Amino acid sequence: MKLNEKEVEILEILQKDARFEATDIAKMIGLSEAEVAETIRRLEEEKVIVHYATLVDWAKMDNYTGVTAMIDVKVTPKRGVGFDEVAERIYRFKEVSSVYLMSGVYDLSVTVEGKSMNEIARFVSEKLSTLDSVVSTTTHFQLKKYKHDGMIYASKREDNRIVVSP
Repeated sequence: MKLNEKEVEILEILQKDARFEATDIAKMIGLSEAEVAETIRRLEEEKVIVHYATLVDWAKMDNYTGVTAMIDVKVTPKRGVGFDEVAERIYRFKEVSSVYLMSGVYDLSVTVEGKSMNEIARFVSEKLSTLDSVVSTTTHFQLKKYKHDGMIYASKREDNRIVVSP
């Protein structure tokens, strides 16, 4: 799908902050509110805009104990479908938040979220590594998030506390 310059501008604005309204975007790029609203509707319908999300700094929650891991997965691709079939089997697990085909030593990069390191370890040993195409895995647990999707989580210290920047 080929997009014109204004459509790309709308996408870039929404990617940075999906809370912008059509009225504001229209003023920013010189289109009418109706044109912007129709463009957004069409891009959503065509699944160019896939989803709107909120970034949450869960580390600020005293009682939050969630864990995120990035898992490098080496797989044997299947004839005729390559990596797509095993990637689909992996992304269907509820624990998996993202799957990427990668270049380099490992084939897939899988992001997994769980309540504890043990829960993720069980996922890897009981579900992921038991798939026929999976040759090996390497799990990396996230210790601290500094920046995600272009947003800086911790930029400076004030009085021994981390201050989050917008």
